[in-house]
Amino acid sequence: MSDDLFAPKVPEEVASRRPLADRLRPKSLAEVTGQPHLTGPDGALRRMIESGSLGSMIFWGPPGTGKTTVARLLSGEAGLAFEQISAIFSGVADLKRVFEAARMRRMDGRQTLLFVDEIHRFNRAQQDSFLPVMEDGTVILVGATTENPSFELNAALLSRARVLTFLPHDGESLEELLKRAEETEGKPLPLDEAARASLIRMADGDGRAVLTLAEEVWRAAREGEVFDTDGLIRIVQRRAPVYDKGQDGHYNLISALHKSVRGSDPDAALYYLARMFDAGEDPLYLGRRLVRMAVEDIGLADPQALVIANAAKDAYDYLGSPEGELALAEACVYLATAPKSNGVYTAFKAAMRAAKENGSLLPPKHILNAPTKLMKGEGYGEGYRYDHDQPDAFSGQNYFPEKMGRQVFYDPPERGFEREIRKRLDWWSKLRKERGEP
Repeated sequence: MSDDLFAPKVPEEVASRRPLADRLRPKSLAEVTGQPHLTGPDGALRRMIESGSLGSMIFWGPPGTGKTTVARLLSGEAGLAFEQISAIFSGVADLKRVFEAARMRRMDGRQTLLFVDEIHRFNRAQQDSFLPVMEDGTVILVGATTENPSFELNAALLSRARVLTFLPHDGESLEELLKRAEETEGKPLPLDEAARASLIRMADGDGRAVLTLAEEVWRAAREGEVFDTDGLIRIVQRRAPVYDKGQDGHYNLISALHKSVRGSDPDAALYYLARMFDAGEDPLYLGRRLVRMAVEDIGLADPQALVIANAAKDAYDYLGSPEGELALAEACVYLATAPKSNGVYTAFKAAMRAAKENGSLLPPKHILNAPTKLMKGEGYGEGYRYDHDQPDAFSGQNYFPEKMGRQVFYDPPERGFEREIRKRLDWWSKLRKERGEP
């Protein structure tokens, strides 16, 4: 006899009160909002389904953008079995169980789409365990991550999977979600126009968050009551941003902060930093931007700039708000008053261009190791001079591919610490000429 006969009956009115975000979960890829580049008529996923061939993928994007939902819908529309695990709660035993179940399905002629949430939390060995089952077609892996895959996932795993980027919802797609919610609830959201705009900004691009906030408003509203922005803030206990973090206000202020630092104006930099704090900006976002300013606009003119910026970000992470904000302000002033240089920034861009144009050239053989007799016989390592054994600990030999010749990317200005670096480079250039090196 089926166990379902003894299962407790859930009243329909209780079942219908599942969280709004769950009840509004799309039933097909066509219903997914906010990701037209992936799920639209000409989207990458739509093209994969039409071709009848799905490969392993990494879904990269912020929370609430539909990664889990899209993976589940993808399996349904492609006719694949769906398995889901989370790297937070799963271990080796769970992976073995899932792989074995997928192998059994494959023997019956059905492939499995394995969705792994927070895949970046698996360690290197666990990530490597996916490789054999991906290669032999046992599973089509779809991993979801909020972190940059280039830094968090193994190169071997990335080489076998396509990275698809999920974008934060914009105001238009969040508004569409609210309209769907109103249709489902059969009543309008009790907010005036300004409060509705504030609620959308509070969600910060997260579709799940905007629906959860809407649900809180409906629960709190009395008959005929309509909330303004202040009323909304009292209900949801969240501060309304002064500007839209996804639109012009956000980008205008961060641009003003960056340019004030670059322009060595600590007072203006502090003013815009304070504006963004007051607007409810994520302080760790500001910390990351200060780190970027340190490497882009100061660089080696003051090598301590990156150390200070990183330390300030860590200090905020440790102290929290509001105490940690002072550490970011200190870093802001330090960067604004530091000597400026984009020498490394421009050198790196030039080196990247050269790498793209000459990416197939081999390094010269004299700087390659020769761990085998065959490689030694091919001339690997022949003629290499150990710099520490040379006069001035400098051989001056060429390290670029022979077809390229020596290149100059880095041209340090006569400012700050880079003045000393310029002296070293000039000295080494002089030694090369004296020793007849190219």
